[in-house]
Amino acid sequence: MGTVRRIDSLLDRMGLNRGDVLRVEGEGGLSYASGVAVNEVRELLRGERSAESGPDVDMVEARHRRVVERILFLRATRLRAAADGSRRAYSLAEIAAGAGTSAQWLDKMIKTGRAPNLDHAAGIAAFFGEKIEFLVAEPAEALDRVLQQIHKDLLERTVERQDQDLRRLRTAGPASEVDPALGVVAYAARALADVPDDTAQPLIALIESVARRSREERAREARAALENGVVHNDVD
Repeated sequence: MGTVRRIDSLLDRMGLNRGDVLRVEGEGGLSYASGVAVNEVRELLRGERSAESGPDVDMVEARHRRVVERILFLRATRLRAAADGSRRAYSLAEIAAGAGTSAQWLDKMIKTGRAPNLDHAAGIAAFFGEKIEFLVAEPAEALDRVLQQIHKDLLERTVERQDQDLRRLRTAGPASEVDPALGVVAYAARALADVPDDTAQPLIALIESVARRSREERAREARAALENGVVHNDVD
């Protein structure tokens, strides 16, 4: 949830839609990228505890089941493109050949629900372009790994946008010519024009955060005043 909160903060600053960035379903979504079932991803995003980590769960059995389920997940979601443009699941023989084992062994593993050893697990994961962590990580850890990458990408985009804003504002005309819509953040950037970027950027981000909270507070006050006015009018 800490990673989610940091992502939400960046989304708010960049004006991006949470549903677009934290899409759960579909190819490239959080479930696809983490190997965690759609319903479980939604539960974790709400801060709910994974059923896999309950007090009555046999952790060894849970790990075996998790690895086998993730292998089946990869087979169902990482499809092979056919010559006619269609897509199909890899056969057990194809997976086994790529992982350095046999189709019979792989079939038995799936039927018995017993996870392979680390070498075979790593081979199967690599066949689908993933690391072994994809197969063995607990749901919350698997999802957080994906969220951490999203946060990193957003942070890089935020810094890049701040750099662009700084360059634009530093080369702008007199302060009176700066777009008023940029508000106090624009004037702060102008005032810090001669300050090194690594010092100016955190200051501008702080000012931007304070300005945003001030706007939100004014909006709440306006809504409260409007609601009070409606109540008084009803009484009159």
